[in-house]
Amino acid sequence: MDRQQMAAFLRSRRARIQPADVGLPRGARRRTPGLRREEVAQLAGMSVDYYIRLEQGRGPRPSRQILGALARALRLTDDERAYLYALAGEAPEPPSGPSQDVPAGIVHLLERLDDTPAYVLNARQDIIAWNPLAAALMTDFAAMAPHDRNVVRWLFTGRDIERYGADEYVTQFARGLVADLRAASGRYPGDAGIARLVAEVAGRSALFARLWDEGEVGIRRGSRKRMTHPVVGELEMHCDVLYVPERDQRVVLYTTTPGTPSHEAMKLLRVVGTQDLSIR
Repeated sequence: MDRQQMAAFLRSRRARIQPADVGLPRGARRRTPGLRREEVAQLAGMSVDYYIRLEQGRGPRPSRQILGALARALRLTDDERAYLYALAGEAPEPPSGPSQDVPAGIVHLLERLDDTPAYVLNARQDIIAWNPLAAALMTDFAAMAPHDRNVVRWLFTGRDIERYGADEYVTQFARGLVADLRAASGRYPGDAGIARLVAEVAGRSALFARLWDEGEVGIRRGSRKRMTHPVVGELEMHCDVLYVPERDQRVVLYTTTPGTPSHEAMKLLRVVGTQDLSIR
């Protein structure tokens, strides 16, 4: 344990947080930049004396429970949390579950891609952000409940899965999706959301249950995809997946080859927009 480095790190992280950031009143005569020591102790659920000793580099080695409480109280990023655990000589705890928070830069990227359908998936395969053309291509996500914006649930309880085994695109996509979800379950062993999703879809789809029991593990990468849109007709697309490592999220992009009928259909889709869409 590096007590002096930990003390300096705790002081620097405390100084950058304002009371309003954590729901505390600012109060009068605040001379300390950021939070007071007693406020951090209150947020972390520990005694003020114990926290003061940590900041002074003379406290006992904190437990994993204390480190987790400090990380939450100080709003540490995943990288900062890992650093705090390393200073204490501990391996960091795995994240509790897939992140729902999309980085601002990724949101801006989606907004700029006005000719490319794109959306963001978390590790649970929830669609958590999208651009208008993705909605035009697939469905009006904004009209769906967040619970229903899940690719695994959508595929295995929808009509497309009936083509499994006869359509190479559907077959490859289904197997890859299950393998990716199993990999996520290993990264987030304590996530109740993944466990509930697996139990629910396995209860509704014998195919999903069989593929899950096969135990295949893999990360979803690029592929080709074919789909029939109710307005612009058939499209053959490249499906590319860009990984956002700091949030364990993926940006999924659908592109078509210039000069092909699918490319012309995609251009028409930009004009059609989300009118008269139905969930496929």
